[in-house]
Amino acid sequence: MAFSPSEFRPFTLEKIERVNHNVSLFRFKLPNPTDVAGLPTASCVVFRSDITKEGKTEQVIRPYTPTSLEKTQGHVDFVIKDYPTGVMSRHIHSLNVGDSVDIKGPFVKYNWDEKPVSQVGMVAGGTGITPMLQLLRKVFSPDSSDKKSQFTLIFANQTEQDILFKEELDGYAKAYPDRFKVVYVLETAPQTWEGLTGYITRDVVEKALPQPDVESSIIFVCGPPPMMEAISGDKNPDKSQGTLRGFLKELNYIQDRVCKL
Repeated sequence: MAFSPSEFRPFTLEKIERVNHNVSLFRFKLPNPTDVAGLPTASCVVFRSDITKEGKTEQVIRPYTPTSLEKTQGHVDFVIKDYPTGVMSRHIHSLNVGDSVDIKGPFVKYNWDEKPVSQVGMVAGGTGITPMLQLLRKVFSPDSSDKKSQFTLIFANQTEQDILFKEELDGYAKAYPDRFKVVYVLETAPQTWEGLTGYITRDVVEKALPQPDVESSIIFVCGPPPMMEAISGDKNPDKSQGTLRGFLKELNYIQDRVCKL
């Protein structure tokens, strides 16, 4: 396996592709052209780099979720936003093709192959779409054996330009109308906007997601801390799930059917 959960290994940056005004796709080469990443859905890895800022060098470690399929040969893709105050994200966006980054993993967040369910609710904000996309690409790939599970995604962003992979998401909704629905929410919307405006509310959650009494279901939540806190409560500092709070708790969802990615 190209990756190791017990040690950092260097991976060379092969391609950089702009996704929107502050997000890019970074493709890292695997050791051999026939290698597959083999990162389970849904899982993450951690990046490590020595970064110098204001004359001081420190080792920085951050988690990122791959967006390429686990069976993709020769490379693995990550979609990363350039945060103005993000030490690691700024560093990654400063890299050139041919540079390398130390990566360790995978660390499984939810093993879909072991725990598939019939109804999935997703609440994502910004780049929190990446673990959702990882799963959607898996189940809607041509060779997927999953032909029945249903997905509803609530996807919140600041502006229309911030919506990542909208064409792909809309494509799933068109191709699988009985299995995938997406609800877009914009903090600031143009006059022509046909989706929801403002923030994700309890009412939106209640209407869009699978009901809490559906046994074969799971709700995935991933996004910035304020959104996480409102929807489900954020994860603990050690990245463990933490207590279920927020709208999902108020609507009587149970801890076992909510996963903070």
